[in-house]
Amino acid sequence: MPECWDGEHDIETPYGLLHVVIRGSPKGNRPAILTYHDVGLNHKLCFNTFFNFDDMQEITKHFVVCHVDAPGQQVGASQFPQGYQFPSMEQLAAMLPSVVQHFGFKYVIGIGVGAGAYVLAKFALSGLTSTLPDTVLSHLFSQEELMNNTELVQSYRQQIGNVVNQANLQLFWNMYNSRRDLDINRPGTVPNAKTLRCPVMLVVGDNAPAEDGVVECNSKLDPTTTTFLKMADSGGLPQVTQPGKLTEAFKYFLQGMGYMPSASMTRLARSRTASLTSASSSDGSRPQPCTHSESSEGLGQVNHTMEVSC
Repeated sequence: MPECWDGEHDIETPYGLLHVVIRGSPKGNRPAILTYHDVGLNHKLCFNTFFNFDDMQEITKHFVVCHVDAPGQQVGASQFPQGYQFPSMEQLAAMLPSVVQHFGFKYVIGIGVGAGAYVLAKFALSGLTSTLPDTVLSHLFSQEELMNNTELVQSYRQQIGNVVNQANLQLFWNMYNSRRDLDINRPGTVPNAKTLRCPVMLVVGDNAPAEDGVVECNSKLDPTTTTFLKMADSGGLPQVTQPGKLTEAFKYFLQGMGYMPSASMTRLARSRTASLTSASSSDGSRPQPCTHSESSEGLGQVNHTMEVSC
């Protein structure tokens, strides 16, 4: 955050410098008012009359105001060099997270006119109106975890918002959301099915945001080379909330691949072995190696879920 708020600032963004004028200073946890002007104008021509109006002063004394000038549109701007490629409307919107991060705004109230309204609308569609950290948190944690606002959630909200570069995060988030399907299918379900051929351990916490997606992915993998762990009481980040259980599961997975044969059997493995032994005594079948999910042959394969609650 800048030491001096009031005045002019040039903010570095992924698409070049952006001229910003700040009026006032942050007022507690209140959002900033962020403006974006229309074509042919800049923040002064577009908003000075409005923000200098007497009744408007009653509002602005309660908020910090952030006026954004589109690239090269501010008073006294130099001419762009020959061949300069002006940012697209999408790129203009993608420049705004850098402003939000630079000043540490948690929320913004946008005021846009014409082209500026379009830019702010694209900005809002990116999820930044609820702040990027909160958007990412809904990807990492279950709704129950977010509602309880645990210390873990609070810690990650603070770190994602203050440690990770928000402009870079936004670009990564956009690419993730535009990802394509893996286009895999379980062998035997469709002709020439393509799937992972290596041993796979899938892990998901109960009630995790990704639970349905991981279950679907599991249904498209080869059950003879796949271990599926559904971990109880772990939420969206089992590697953080249940590192002990996940360590046991990973050790178990490595042992099944032939590594660490002399390592002691973990509590999870003992529990799983006991479960398999009990099951085999009732149906007369011999348990399969614990690293792989048990299945029947052909299209009727059933991939067992390991509920890890120990």
